[in-house]
Amino acid sequence: MGMPAHARRWTAAEVRELTDESRHWPRYELIDGELLVTPAPRPAHQLAVGELFRKLSDYVDAERLGLALMSPADLELEAGTVTQPDVFVVPSAFSHDTGPLREWSQVGGLLLAVEVISPSSAHYDRFSKRAFFQRVGVPEYWVVDSDARAVERWRPGYRAPETLRERLAWRPERAAAPLVMDLPAFFAKVHGEDR
Repeated sequence: MGMPAHARRWTAAEVRELTDESRHWPRYELIDGELLVTPAPRPAHQLAVGELFRKLSDYVDAERLGLALMSPADLELEAGTVTQPDVFVVPSAFSHDTGPLREWSQVGGLLLAVEVISPSSAHYDRFSKRAFFQRVGVPEYWVVDSDARAVERWRPGYRAPETLRERLAWRPERAAAPLVMDLPAFFAKVHGEDR
C-alpha cells in the first residue's frame, strides 16, 4: 500500500462529506460474487450487538465451546467469500490449527452467526447471508430484529425461520446446559426501557 503523493490534514467535516450523509466507514462483505456494503449502524444496533456478545461470551466461556467474537472480521468460510457477522462463535473444533486464534484465515467454520438487522442490511441479512450460512453448514444463524423485538432462528435445511419473541434457548453439541435468553428483557435493555 503506497503513501499519498501529497499529504494533507483532513477535517471531520470533509470526511463526513465523503461518506454517505454523515455515515461512518462502510463494512464490506462478498458473498457469491456480490459486494455487500453496509454503512455504520445506529446506536440501537450496537447496543444489541454488545449485549448479545456479552451473553454469548459468558456462556461460551462457561461451557468451554470456543470463542465468541464481534465484527469487524474477515471470515472466508468458503473460497472467494468474505463475511463479517455482527456476532459469531468460533468453536475450537473448527479452527484450522490448535494454537491461539491469530488470523481470520484460521477460522474454518462457525458454531453460530448472528446479524442484528438495520434498515440498510435487512434484505441481505435475511436472504443472501442466510442462504450462505445455511449452505456452509453453520448450525445456527440468528437474525435479530430489534424493531420487531424478535429473533429469527435459521438452521441448515430450514425453508422458513423459527421466529422467537419470548424465549431463546440455544444448546450446541457438547454444551452441558443451554443459554436461555428472556427476549422481552433483552429488547427492553436494547431500547433503554429497563432503567
